[in-house]
Amino acid sequence: MAVVRTVELFSNADEHLTCQAGETIFKSGSLGLIMYGIVSGTVELQVDGTTVETIEAGDVFGEGALVQSDHQRATTAIAKTDCQLIAVSESRFKFLIENTPMFAIEVLQSFSNRLQRFKHPQAA
Repeated sequence: MAVVRTVELFSNADEHLTCQAGETIFKSGSLGLIMYGIVSGTVELQVDGTTVETIEAGDVFGEGALVQSDHQRATTAIAKTDCQLIAVSESRFKFLIENTPMFAIEVLQSFSNRLQRFKHPQAA
């Protein structure tokens, strides 16, 4: 489920990143203080080298580490194609959660749906 409106909230952000196809964005177990919105391209989320989800423009990823007390990444994120991303710091994430209720709802829905797909991969 893409959260296009959420990514639109970041469209004026200065933290745009370009990733080349095959580039690792972050690794499982690493410290995660940034979440990402996909402006263009496709990203694979992997667990133990197996792709568990492929996400596209309009979606967000990496938000789970921002809400965990240890800020550890649960997945490895790899650019499947060349990607344009927006990096969202923990402080900006918290600001948006506090000030934009739809942001909070959309991110929670995306995160919850992703957890369900990880738990029940045959339903994906």
